[in-house]
Amino acid sequence: MTTSTDQRPVESTPSSRPTLSVVVPAHDEARTLGRTLAALTSAAGGETPEVVVVANGCSDDTAEVARAAGARVVELGQASKAAALRAGDEAATAFPRVYLDADIVLTPGTLGHLAERLRRGDVHAASPSIRFDLRGSSWPVRAFYRAYAELPYVRSGLVGLGVYGMSEAGRSRFAQFPDVTSDDLFVQRLFAEHERGTSDGEFVVAAPRNLRNLLKVRTRTASGNAELSRTEHHDERGAGGRPVTVDASQDVTAAAGGSATGNAPTFERSTSGTTSALAKLALSRPRLLPSAAVYTAVTIASRISARRRQSTAWQRDTSTR
Repeated sequence: MTTSTDQRPVESTPSSRPTLSVVVPAHDEARTLGRTLAALTSAAGGETPEVVVVANGCSDDTAEVARAAGARVVELGQASKAAALRAGDEAATAFPRVYLDADIVLTPGTLGHLAERLRRGDVHAASPSIRFDLRGSSWPVRAFYRAYAELPYVRSGLVGLGVYGMSEAGRSRFAQFPDVTSDDLFVQRLFAEHERGTSDGEFVVAAPRNLRNLLKVRTRTASGNAELSRTEHHDERGAGGRPVTVDASQDVTAAAGGSATGNAPTFERSTSGTTSALAKLALSRPRLLPSAAVYTAVTIASRISARRRQSTAWQRDTSTR
């Protein structure tokens, strides 16, 4: 693995010192990264963000786009989001620390609100509310996200899906990002429900344009969740080194025990909870029955695809790039 770093010096005047760090792992994201970085100016509010873009295994102009936007750039020869997150952490200097996917757009003020939420001290991890951009998406994709957006774990307490932040105390929960696909789910499941929260503002996720690309994205999710389910994670600080067995058969958060008391959180299978939520949604809002059916079919198909796949290679939505 080759590594090079372009570090732009931060001037010593108090007004220019970063008040938070934003780590952006990016693999061949030259077409989307510029929009993401440009949005950070208005998203920052009164904050002074230190933006670290980790271009990993890129064959395009991702690093050049990041430099042109004034970001601090770390380049890795290896295409690996986990390695990029670790390198970004090493380069970043400030807290709160935000981890942002290269294709996510934050709305004005959102980054500032996220930093404020984490500084209160009542939560250790947080994320803004999500908004799906369905313009140009086919009917099955729109139907899937109509149901998905109504599920409890999306509407409240979700940390991830493209952006999340941690306080310094939250980040100290683990030593470094493990080699897993679902870093956001890994982070979410380190914290009990009362330790994570939602901040004001929104982040925009461009939904796949067609069913084929939706299945690729959901297969990646299913693969990442299954990968986590086979892994035992250890809370190295504050949980006495006790193992945390994560059952990630769903991309939902199960009930988590009170890790604030010094005990590692525990997780339970949540398939029945999702099924129950979909049934209630269809009964209370019959017009969403087709959406619930599409969601169920896509979820089943993606899990079958994930089981058949021998590789954990990144499954990318190419329809929005």
